[in-house]
Amino acid sequence: MTDTRASDLDPEEPQALAEPDAPDAADSALTQLARENAELKDRLLRALAEMENLRRRTEREVADSRAYGISAFARDLLGVADNMRRALDAVGSPAHESVDPGMRALVDGVELTERELINVLEKHGVKKLDPLGTKFDPHRQQAMLEVADASVPAGTVVQVVQPGYTIGERVLRPALVAVAKGGPKGGAGEDAPASANDNSVDS
Repeated sequence: MTDTRASDLDPEEPQALAEPDAPDAADSALTQLARENAELKDRLLRALAEMENLRRRTEREVADSRAYGISAFARDLLGVADNMRRALDAVGSPAHESVDPGMRALVDGVELTERELINVLEKHGVKKLDPLGTKFDPHRQQAMLEVADASVPAGTVVQVVQPGYTIGERVLRPALVAVAKGGPKGGAGEDAPASANDNSVDS
């Protein structure tokens, strides 16, 4: 009798004790796996976003390097272009029209060299600014002085002391200009002469 009861109880009791804990353990494992999966997915998305940002930043830096990599060299060449123009202005038109063939050949050579230098600069994205007769732009020009000129609207550039240059979308060197004061009001630019000198000091 005793053996029969033991054999009847032993196989059933462990099974009855184990059954309530099995679903809880499985649920806990699934919850843990779901949490880890969500964490891994979040980390993957963050890594992909960082890689995309890095790719865009690298492309932008490469483009900027191509467009603006020669900025320092081009800025140094501007002094050469300035000196050529000063030499031509110093000689003036009478010498160019003189009968001296040697002087005429020299002036022609300097003019040709100046044009070639400007063409080379433009080939590499450097363009000369010619703001004469336009409204003063403090982002591209620096006002050196004001000139009383009633024939043009106030804030108009009436003289270019030194030409400016841009490279790509950036100002390589602002133009040094003289700005008109007085004259008819220039609409939105009627206060330009006063603000021109203020802004030019900071640019």
